[in-house]
Amino acid sequence: MSLITDIQKYSIHDGDGIRTTVFFKGCNLRCTWCHNPETQSYKKELLFDKDRCVGCGSCIPACPSQAITLEEGKAVTDRKKCTACGECVDYCNLNLREIAGKEYPVDQLVKELRKDEMFYEESGGGVTLSGGEVMMSDIDYLEELVKKLHHHGISVTIDTCGQAPYENYERILPYVDTFLYDIKLMDSEIHKQYMGIGNELILSNLEKLSRDGARLYIRIPTVKEVNGSNEAMKAIINYLLEKNIHVAKVNLLPYHNTGSGKYMKIGRNYEGTDLHAPDKDEMNHFVELFQEAGFHNIKIGG
Repeated sequence: MSLITDIQKYSIHDGDGIRTTVFFKGCNLRCTWCHNPETQSYKKELLFDKDRCVGCGSCIPACPSQAITLEEGKAVTDRKKCTACGECVDYCNLNLREIAGKEYPVDQLVKELRKDEMFYEESGGGVTLSGGEVMMSDIDYLEELVKKLHHHGISVTIDTCGQAPYENYERILPYVDTFLYDIKLMDSEIHKQYMGIGNELILSNLEKLSRDGARLYIRIPTVKEVNGSNEAMKAIINYLLEKNIHVAKVNLLPYHNTGSGKYMKIGRNYEGTDLHAPDKDEMNHFVELFQEAGFHNIKIGG
C-alpha cells in the first residue's frame, strides 16, 4: 500500500478549479530546491522541530528503540535507530513531532475525497494526486483509486515529474483528465546536477503521453541559476515544437524556498540557499517567448 503524507483541501494551484491534493510519498528525483523533502523517501519518517524543543524529556522513555537522548537541553534523535514508529509523537508536550507517511485503504481515501464533491462540481475542480512522485507509488493501488474516483464522476489530475515506467501511465490514462507535467531542463547533464538523474525517461514519457492523447499542462519550475535564461527556455520551447507535444497550458513556476524549513525537521540540510527566482520582468519575458512561438495559454504560477 502507498504512503500518503498529506491531504490538502481547497487547493487552487494544482490544476483547474478547487481541488483536493493528495501527496504520495516517494520520488526518484532529488531536486535541489524540492519543497516537499518529506515526500522523497519511500519510507515513513520522523519530522521534529528541534529549535522549539524545551528539553522536557517526555519523549525519551516513550521510544522503544532508545533512539532519543537529551543533549544541551534539546532532544536528539538517532535516525539510524529511529524506526518512525510514532510512539514519541503523543508524548511531545509541544506537538513538535509527527510522522510523514500514512497508509490509507483505497475506500477510506475515496470517502475522504468525496466530502468536497460540491466544491469540485461548482468550480470545475476535482482531485489532484501529487507527491513525491505519485507515478512511482503502488500502481495497483493507484489504478484502483483513480478508477473509483472516475466512477464517482470526480475529475482526476496527476502531478508528475515523469520519472516512472510508462506502463504505469498507460494503466491510469483512461481515468485521468489532466497531467501536470514538470519539465525543468533540456540538458541532461545539468538536469542530473540539480535533480540527481538525467531527463531521458522524462522526455520519452512526455512524448508518449502526447502521442496517446493525454491532456498536458507543462509546468516549468523556473530557477534563475538553473533554467532562468533565454537559452534554457528556448531549448524547452524548441523541444515542445519539434516533438509536436500537444500542450494545453504552460505554467511558469517561479522558484520559492518555502519548504526549506522542512529539511532540518528530517535531519537534512537545504542545498538551495544560493538559488533565486527570476524577477518579474524576466518572468514576463519568458511568457513572451512562449507566445511568440505560438503557445497561447501561458501563466506565471500554478
